[in-house]
Amino acid sequence: EDRIHPEKLFPALNSIVVMAHPYANDVHYEPEPQLGRVSRYAWGDDYHHVLREKLLSLVADFKRILPDSHWYISIDAQAVLEKAWAEKAGLGWTGKHTNIIHAEKGSYFFLSALMTDVALTPDLPVADHCGSCTQCIEVCPTRAIVAPYVLNANLCISYLTIEQKGPIPRELRSAMGNHIFGCDDCQDVCPWNRFSEAASEHRLVAAKEIASRSLREWLELTPGEFKRQFKHSPLRRSRWKGLMRNILVAAGNSRDLSLVDRVTEKLEHPVALVRGHAVWAYGKLLGIKARPKLQQCMQGEEDLWVREELLAAIEAG
Repeated sequence: EDRIHPEKLFPALNSIVVMAHPYANDVHYEPEPQLGRVSRYAWGDDYHHVLREKLLSLVADFKRILPDSHWYISIDAQAVLEKAWAEKAGLGWTGKHTNIIHAEKGSYFFLSALMTDVALTPDLPVADHCGSCTQCIEVCPTRAIVAPYVLNANLCISYLTIEQKGPIPRELRSAMGNHIFGCDDCQDVCPWNRFSEAASEHRLVAAKEIASRSLREWLELTPGEFKRQFKHSPLRRSRWKGLMRNILVAAGNSRDLSLVDRVTEKLEHPVALVRGHAVWAYGKLLGIKARPKLQQCMQGEEDLWVREELLAAIEAG
């Protein structure tokens, strides 16, 4: 109800200005399962802060031209419909993966909006140019795009690795591959992203080394290092335990036996969410050879969910 009535947020609403800010860059992931994949939007600083600074400056410019005008800033944090507004504003069309696509800039951009009491002449929507292409649907690891233009968010890796706070459903873990924070697969294959525009804002591409960090390095990340290294990063959203949960799933999918020692350390971690996913990763890496250690862990385990993970891993092995 709130989303379809933006005047509840800004009663004086007359017009909405929707903006796109690019975040693409020229770094590409190598197809190595030993790397931890982070969605491109999270390689730099948190876009909420970067874009808010830019929009405040833009509003100041507008108010110098229109001193009596009023403005409300929205950056993917309120109950609003930025994508629907972007489509109505002519910034692009909604692709079959449900992201907005611009014919000359692709889809790697952030959306933000300004609500105002100023009456502005609207732009016209643009036509859908997806045609018969279904590459985004076919590439989705968890089959989250259940039909063209329809996304089941509960299956989406971006949701599972960022918004989901509890355990990742066991039946989806193997399909997640080495994605540890978000997923760009549906955008990576989109033909329109050959036109994607590189970010000019250095704060959005400052941490490109994230793309080459190995799963071993991610597994060695401590809570203290997480807070220090990602103080200004979108990765903070998952918190350390959520990110480590994701990393352990990726480790289990890697088939990299050199990670067994780091995974083994997490079997006795005090946080159940971490411990339970370590059980799954350990069992996935070692198969039947994991049983003795997992049976040993079962003897002292009191958390019911972790015990379920142990039983499932023992039976699977």
